[in-house]
Amino acid sequence: MSDSSWIWGSVESGLLYAFMALGVYITFRILDFPDLTVDGSFTTGAAITGVMITNGYSPIMATFAGFAGGLVAGACTGLLHTKGKINGLMSGILMMIALYSINLRILGKPNVSIYGMDSIFTSVKPLIIVPIIAIIVLGLLNRFLYSDLGLALRATGDNERMIRSFGANTDFTKIVGISLSNGLVALSGALIAQQSSFAAIDGGVGMIVIGLASVIIGEAVFGARNVIHHTISVVLGSIIYRIVVALALRVEWLEASDMKLITAIIVIIALVLPSTRRVYKQKKMAKKRSAEILHVGQKKTMGGEV
Repeated sequence: MSDSSWIWGSVESGLLYAFMALGVYITFRILDFPDLTVDGSFTTGAAITGVMITNGYSPIMATFAGFAGGLVAGACTGLLHTKGKINGLMSGILMMIALYSINLRILGKPNVSIYGMDSIFTSVKPLIIVPIIAIIVLGLLNRFLYSDLGLALRATGDNERMIRSFGANTDFTKIVGISLSNGLVALSGALIAQQSSFAAIDGGVGMIVIGLASVIIGEAVFGARNVIHHTISVVLGSIIYRIVVALALRVEWLEASDMKLITAIIVIIALVLPSTRRVYKQKKMAKKRSAEILHVGQKKTMGGEV
């Protein structure tokens, strides 16, 4: 691999996984909902798309079908939580477990190859078309988040009791949010299946950690002044994450099997750095205030002596 090709490969990979990171952002940051369905719905998107392409369907139709599969999976998690009154974390775990069998049923075997078949990347390179898809998805997502339903969704995550007192149906907003989240995750799976030319039953393992890493890195590096800025930072965080991983794998004593370890270290650093920086700023501010108080006290003492 040439000196620059790995960078472009990382950018391409980061953009493909950015849709999954946006889905994680919706549940973990907007709804404050610990959704573990992600690991299953990612594979659902890849499985549906891969099987449909092998059966001669249009790649675009197959991609939309994969996205729809994620929507359904997310809606089921939302229903388990809101109507079944099951704990949010447990709802995601139950759906993730169920999706393993469902995905295996869809695939029919552990993996399906679509090598040599038509995909949305057959005539156009991923690095050209994926940024266009990302811009469209970002635009639609931000427009939705500023709509009445989107505002209700954000308010549900901020203060569910308050928004319910205004007559909003928080159960519905939760179902919509979790469904949309997993739809984006499945879209990422559908695109990556076409880029890698195969869909595997274990393709979604660890996706939740990668998504969280992208969200946290984006927040740590670019901040989050508003929703639009936040969603863009998540996409950029996904790209940075992939570049960091690629850099780490170029180290001689690290191997591809160390991917999960590298991911864990990146997440730990991304979590620790902001809090460390915040503590440092607070200490610096406290010292500054102490110095100001001491200076004022000295002035008063000198004034009293005069």
